[in-house]
Amino acid sequence: MGSVLQACLNGTREPGSHPSLPITPHELAADAAECAGSGVTSLHLHPRDVVGREVLAGPEVATAVSVVRVAVPHVEIGVTTGAWIVPDPVRRAELVRGWAGLAAGRPDFASVNVHEDGWREVAAAARDAGVGIELGVFHERAARVLRDEGVPEGTVRVLAEVQPGETVGHAERLLDLLAPLGVPVLLHGEDDSAWPVLDYALANGLHTRIGLEDTLTGRDGAPAAGNAHLVAQALR
Repeated sequence: MGSVLQACLNGTREPGSHPSLPITPHELAADAAECAGSGVTSLHLHPRDVVGREVLAGPEVATAVSVVRVAVPHVEIGVTTGAWIVPDPVRRAELVRGWAGLAAGRPDFASVNVHEDGWREVAAAARDAGVGIELGVFHERAARVLRDEGVPEGTVRVLAEVQPGETVGHAERLLDLLAPLGVPVLLHGEDDSAWPVLDYALANGLHTRIGLEDTLTGRDGAPAAGNAHLVAQALR
């Protein structure tokens, strides 16, 4: 299997932070279709409510995922379980477990951040809901926790994130810590690390991602026109 390029469409960006940032289900679906037309086979998105706030509640998640799925039926769709959305880990796990009944609106996978309280319970809830787990590892400390505690059942990949201001050296140290786990890794950066880390990942045959969640600028530092523009630059 070749490396996957995932499009991360909106993330935690505030509505209005970029003219083309997709917020509504229909905006997400339009961007998804454009990105899939360039060859993207995986999407990561953050569903929102009617005023643009991130949500984990089933109805809003189902609406966003099902509308996007109609536009791109052969692309895997993932969402976040970020603790900043629902800080109480027990409630967060309850909401994720409730995705089991979403039918066409159930995501294919969900990102669960290893540094967040209750991450194992949220991962178990995703597994129980029939949702694959993408383990978010944002620093070496989280990588060591995962190495020591083991990979939860239902994990499809590890999402290794290099933070803004960090370098490819940080990526290499993360990869060294994650290698013994034997799990596929999707490596990506954020803001000023986004393009260097993407190029490193592509050069080393790793899964990676790009989109307005990770960067608002293209390779040349100029503002990106949108998600499809970023994907096209990544594939060039």
